[in-house]
Amino acid sequence: MLENHYVYNKEVDWSLLKEGINTPIGIQVVLKENIPNLFKRGHSQLISLVLDGKTYKAKLGNQKFNETKYSARKDILQIRYSSQSELAVKLRSVFYKSYNYISEQRNIQVGNSRINVKLPEENKEYLAIYTTEYPDTFLLECITDIEVLAAKNYYINESEEEYEASINYNVIDPYATTQTVLKMSKNRKLNKAIGENLKMHYDYRCQICGDNFGDKYGTRIVETHHIEPFVLSFNNDASNQIIICPNHHRVIHKTVPALDRRKMLFIYSNGIQEKVLINKHL
Repeated sequence: MLENHYVYNKEVDWSLLKEGINTPIGIQVVLKENIPNLFKRGHSQLISLVLDGKTYKAKLGNQKFNETKYSARKDILQIRYSSQSELAVKLRSVFYKSYNYISEQRNIQVGNSRINVKLPEENKEYLAIYTTEYPDTFLLECITDIEVLAAKNYYINESEEEYEASINYNVIDPYATTQTVLKMSKNRKLNKAIGENLKMHYDYRCQICGDNFGDKYGTRIVETHHIEPFVLSFNNDASNQIIICPNHHRVIHKTVPALDRRKMLFIYSNGIQEKVLINKHL
């Protein structure tokens, strides 16, 4: 069994179904450790992508661009494969609903080959990409609209604190059936992995107070928190997660402060305002 860590969670779109995936480098801590050469602009290499037990070949590289002209542009890693490759055909067969919907929408606007079709919220599907112990091999996991809907129907009966405990500390609902646990395991694994990558990105420090309290005891106790409650938004992207210490986590759940994203400021109902001290991804 390949040991895997989160790299990226990609919403299905036309590019993914036909030619490849772009992923921002910024928070890819695990990837940086595994394949440091990929972070040289213009460098690329062949990689293996494992989906449902079968291995497919693709190219992974860091796009080269005019650094003088685009000085503020951030590095983008690209996974590339041809539209007629076995991998592309496989992805279109798994995500056939998305493929049919996007194709129909593109055909409506004949001649506009660059149209960016977004899937309706209730029909969104995802591809999760994980690293393995081999630096040139990645695991792919498809999350279809049916699986997303099943998760939404389950989480509607779960509190946000219960859900976040499940991804921070592997807590499992003792009353859940084996079938339910299996249905939820893919989503929980993905969400937990996103959070673990962010924890490494912040060196296990709380983004609010900057503390890594567990360090002097030889342990790590920092936690992930969803800015918009996951059980309501179903948004497990890194942009909806913040890394905080257990004390701040308890306080935030008890008081539900508002977050001013422009100022990166938590505003509590009693008038206290608390700035996010460390921010490298929001």
